[in-house]
Amino acid sequence: MAEFTFYTVAMSRGQISRWALHEAGADYEHVVFDWASRPDILKTLNPMNKVPTLVHHHQGHDHVITECAGINHYLAETHPQAGLLPDAHERAAYFRWLFFAAGPLEQAVVAKAMGWEVPEGKTGMAGFGSLELALDTLDKWLSAHDFIAGSRFTMADTYVGSQFVWGLRFGSIPERPSFRAYVDRITDRPAYAEANAIDAALIKEAGSKGAGG
Repeated sequence: MAEFTFYTVAMSRGQISRWALHEAGADYEHVVFDWASRPDILKTLNPMNKVPTLVHHHQGHDHVITECAGINHYLAETHPQAGLLPDAHERAAYFRWLFFAAGPLEQAVVAKAMGWEVPEGKTGMAGFGSLELALDTLDKWLSAHDFIAGSRFTMADTYVGSQFVWGLRFGSIPERPSFRAYVDRITDRPAYAEANAIDAALIKEAGSKGAGG
């Protein structure tokens, strides 16, 4: 048995954590399904019935981790030899932006996509303020730093970076020079290419089946 079991749907947020699995060099096997055929065990492991869900088979115990930001950081913690954890001077930025992307940025992107309008004077209550404010905040950082923790790639880049990879691809985040340059830097990595190729093949296979191939 592999050390990790990874439950995912190919065209989903699971791509974020597959990238992290490859950056960490984790020993894993995947259980891939589509939204209509989610196995009963998924809801047992994750009552939200969401992917990705990761199970760590460790010393006779099964530890369940959900939420991409949590999964990715957990993989960095369990694979310190991969060098993806922040050092003492990088920790503040690492955790600041990891949680910013998991909270205000994602909330702002989803709110915009759903057409939800924050009432005037209530931006503080909303937490994310506005999409423009969230993007301006990250734009300022990425205009001055190559990566999320500073000058080098860390596991935070697999999560924060994925928000920009997807956002620029599908138009939910507008093009800005700092965002495009950042995406180009982080996707020029062997682990990204490896992980992306697996999901691309799975998406293609699912499309062929759907077309009767």
